[in-house]
Amino acid sequence: MGKFPRRKQARLAEKLRQIRTVFGLSQNELLRHLGLEEELYRTHISSYESGEREPHLYVLLKYARAAGVCLDVLVDDELDLPENLPSAPEHHGVIRKSKTQTRSKR
Repeated sequence: MGKFPRRKQARLAEKLRQIRTVFGLSQNELLRHLGLEEELYRTHISSYESGEREPHLYVLLKYARAAGVCLDVLVDDELDLPENLPSAPEHHGVIRKSKTQTRSKR
């Protein structure tokens, strides 16, 4: 660990709030929409949107997938969210094959 605190993204809170409001969801509804109602509370969403806390990476990934954007669009302060959400990501990864699928083909 370094001796300096990690730099915060200046626009992350704004983008997370924008995603929720574009979908017209309350903070509790957003938790259900993201499939996180068993793991997080409404107060977590509130603190993410106010910039008091930063979400874990898996939470950011849920936001990005719901909005149809690549993760870098959320975390890069130089990038804006698309005007229309959900969007279609500009690049796609390759879904990793599970070990069981790989073994069954042998």
